[in-house]
Amino acid sequence: MVNRHDFTRDRFMLHGPLASCGYDWWWHSFTGQDEETGEDRAFFIEFFVCNPALAEDIPVLGQLPANKEAGKKPSYLMVKAGSWGKDKAQLHRFFAWKDVKLADGYSYRIEADDCVSCETVLRGSVDISPEDAAAHPEWMCDAGSMSWDLSIDKQIAFNVGYGASKPLREAEAFQMYWHAEGMKTAYNGVVTYNGRRYRVTPSECFGYADKNWGRDFTSPWVWLSSNCLTSRKTGKRLYSSVFDIGGGRPKVYFVPLDRRLLGAFWYEGKSYDFNFSKLWLKVKTDFSFEELEDEVHWYVRQENIYAVMETEIRCRKEDMLFVNYEAPDGSKRHRRLWNGGNGRGTVKLWDKIKGELVPVDVMDCTHAGCEYGEYDEEND
Repeated sequence: MVNRHDFTRDRFMLHGPLASCGYDWWWHSFTGQDEETGEDRAFFIEFFVCNPALAEDIPVLGQLPANKEAGKKPSYLMVKAGSWGKDKAQLHRFFAWKDVKLADGYSYRIEADDCVSCETVLRGSVDISPEDAAAHPEWMCDAGSMSWDLSIDKQIAFNVGYGASKPLREAEAFQMYWHAEGMKTAYNGVVTYNGRRYRVTPSECFGYADKNWGRDFTSPWVWLSSNCLTSRKTGKRLYSSVFDIGGGRPKVYFVPLDRRLLGAFWYEGKSYDFNFSKLWLKVKTDFSFEELEDEVHWYVRQENIYAVMETEIRCRKEDMLFVNYEAPDGSKRHRRLWNGGNGRGTVKLWDKIKGELVPVDVMDCTHAGCEYGEYDEEND
């Protein structure tokens, strides 16, 4: 359901079986401008929580050798923050559950020390010295510092529809759930990254916000999104348009489905929905990922009974990170999870009218979020 908001899907989901084998995260990505030079820099901030029922007095890190030997699963809040491009980094700050405050009810608010995340506010800081990053590989992060103070306005949503109406009963159904309450989000405020200040404004942030939760991660793992789109038909920027594609190889009750993606396009007020779980749409998807010498390349073609969307995105390797997560069981399955915020490419859109494809628009996109990772499940 494109642009159907449902803030209750952003609430904390780790109840029932997921409390002892589950993760829940709130992701934010956006662009800011250097206050001195005006140069763009893309950032990400994420609040990731894991296994609250297994909490101890300190964060339980699954990659710590002593915890692996003892068979301990991870349990913590991890605040992940960083930037893509030149001087890229991912920075991790961990909190024990006893130091975390969670809102009750159907809204979400999570905070620990100076770090706060909710529907309208995002504040916090991470500071990792080179010595600490080298001494603690279990932190799975780089060295650097970042602080932020931002307001949030989630403007256009992609409501996938399944998996949250009855989270306790459905906790074991899907391996990984997804909800993009703000596939187009306006951020406003300031970020300081390694000593430089960046201004984040609603008109030039190209912001995105979503969440994922579940008991494991999909493989392959695909994500593409941008709301910085320029129409080749008119030559103008489309200020009320955004696309979002995610998924890979979902599992239902531990049974993998064929390679499938969820996709949505909000084109200047018109909804295009390529959600494979809506059987009546008869969605067909073809996608590929190619790693070239200097860049990586995604191709996705999605079709339903009403329309076709074809998306091609490229991103330079030097701008990207291998983003790090550990699964609730303590495994670090994805070791080459490409992640970037400086993607660029094209999106082509057609309507189907009386069996014929009628061109709607061809759009150039920049500032695209992009992700791909795959692991060998047989050797996991």
